Amino acid sequence: MSPALLSKRLRELEQAGIVIVDRFPNGTSRYRLSEAGEDLRPIIMGLGNWAQRWMESRLFLQKLDPSLLMWDMRRNVDTSHLPRHRCTIQFLYPELSASQKSWWLVVENGVVDLCNFDPGYELDLLVRSSLKSMTAIWMGLSTVMQEADAHQLDVQGDPDLARTIQKWLGLSAFAAVPRKAP
Repeated sequence: MSPALLSKRLRELEQAGIVIVDRFPNGTSRYRLSEAGEDLRPIIMGLGNWAQRWMESRLFLQKLDPSLLMWDMRRNVDTSHLPRHRCTIQFLYPELSASQKSWWLVVENGVVDLCNFDPGYELDLLVRSSLKSMTAIWMGLSTVMQEADAHQLDVQGDPDLARTIQKWLGLSAFAAVPRKAP
């Protein structure tokens, strides 16, 4: 989804009373669900659970968007498994265009920030994989170990961060839903 389309959709959701926008003096905004939006949560989660259970997983792994994956990963990082000091993790998707191939998670004081440009900090960990492999991990269709064993994922840097990646990475809210054949 392009940034312009995302902005349009968020404005429409705000106008419909589904999201509330908190605007800050520094020009940033935070979106959160309104009471009406919270009432929709079980319906949306139910649709997601159904799709995870019944839709063919190969369909999920087509037409992937690295920004959607990375923003969801950012939201789900478990900072309790990361060091207390600032930690910078780069995700590199070599098959993508220059503007989409590199992403950085910067974790400091329990806050996770996402950049699609080099933030200029010393790198603690480099995770190189195809977008398809990382999406499969995030969706619970595969694991870090399975993708590494298949030579689809390479992790370099801090050995503790590398060893615990499956713990701190965080998975999709639907990853634990058991799949059934349609």
